[in-house]
Amino acid sequence: MEVCLEKQKIAVGGIEHETAGFLPGETPLEDFLNSRVVAKDLLQRSGTSNTVVDGYISGIKQNGWELAPLVWYKAQSGAPASTETFEILLKELLENLKSQLPLDGVLLSLHGAFAAKAIDDADGRVLKEVRKIVGISCPILAVHDLHCNITEESVEAADIIIVMRTYPHVDMHERALEAVDLMTKMIDGSIKPSMAFRSLPILWSAPKMIDAQNPMRAAIRELECFNQKPGVVSCSLGVGFQWIDSPGVGASIIVVTNDDHESANNYVDQLSAWVWEKRQDWISQPLKAKEALDQGERIGKYPVIFADQADNTGGGAPGDSTEILRMFIDQSLEQAAILYMVDPESASVAHEIGIGGKLKRTIGGISHVKCGPPVFVDAEIIALSDGHFVYDGPMWEGVEESLGPSAWIRHKGVSII
Repeated sequence: MEVCLEKQKIAVGGIEHETAGFLPGETPLEDFLNSRVVAKDLLQRSGTSNTVVDGYISGIKQNGWELAPLVWYKAQSGAPASTETFEILLKELLENLKSQLPLDGVLLSLHGAFAAKAIDDADGRVLKEVRKIVGISCPILAVHDLHCNITEESVEAADIIIVMRTYPHVDMHERALEAVDLMTKMIDGSIKPSMAFRSLPILWSAPKMIDAQNPMRAAIRELECFNQKPGVVSCSLGVGFQWIDSPGVGASIIVVTNDDHESANNYVDQLSAWVWEKRQDWISQPLKAKEALDQGERIGKYPVIFADQADNTGGGAPGDSTEILRMFIDQSLEQAAILYMVDPESASVAHEIGIGGKLKRTIGGISHVKCGPPVFVDAEIIALSDGHFVYDGPMWEGVEESLGPSAWIRHKGVSII
């Protein structure tokens, strides 16, 4: 029977959160609501930003399909959500899904490292509940972040899981279009996916994930080689997110073939063996702050960028460590910058004082003793901002964001945002 591809009705939605399980407290419902894109607003999106959801929308428009919008939540990385918060998010997505039935397919944007207080694998729960509603014959595809911890529950519920390959994640839109292409082939009957999965007890060091250099570049080349093998329609590698602190943490390997379960398992074993053999390549020993500064000065090529992995807000950390700031001040650096110090109260005081005034107070070191003691500054206020901006770099290009009221101050030779 010929399938009329022009009349396909495809649901799009997502609940995204990268959960840092070691953090105290909870990510409040408010954080998810602040990021919420409701169904009617999903319909109005152009599909041009570098996000998975807009990649889906772009592909649906290109195919002339009908978009069935659900809801899209994307909260900043942080502590686990409460179970109640997760259930509220899931309920809205599922109710919207039921209202859109019947469907020809579902495309979901899920981080792959989302946990609630009593739910270790929130992403797997989302996929499982969606499957219950749409049935076994409706294609479900999901795109996960590179820092995902895929579980058997997710693999059993989804037809295909695709993982981002780049770090920084500049391929979100691209991976979403890949998912749309595979859904097209599922709908027209040209493929019947058979997905094999392996989890490995390996955790990448962050510097080793950068796809512009080895070993991650070599890993991507290996994925591309496996993509060319007979019958393979998709393959993915997730490097894991260790800070979630839940069962299943580790590297995830997925190979999808066209209706060939035996080949899928053979290929995923081969790819897993390649990753395991290279496991020492994924480990790095980070430098202490002063060691990094000394190394940068020896190399003598500027600017030198220090990435404080232990205080990475993109992974849920509070962003108020004073370690590098103290080092810059102690070393009397004259052209240095700290981007950024998360200290809302100090930013608010700077706004009260105004540009050209002096901010005389301690900053940073407010969230935890391990972030270091606060640092006193006698700083000139250079500029103020409401914190609203639009990403213009390749990651998140076109996405509107807000950091809240912000200030650029300068203490001696060190600029601080």
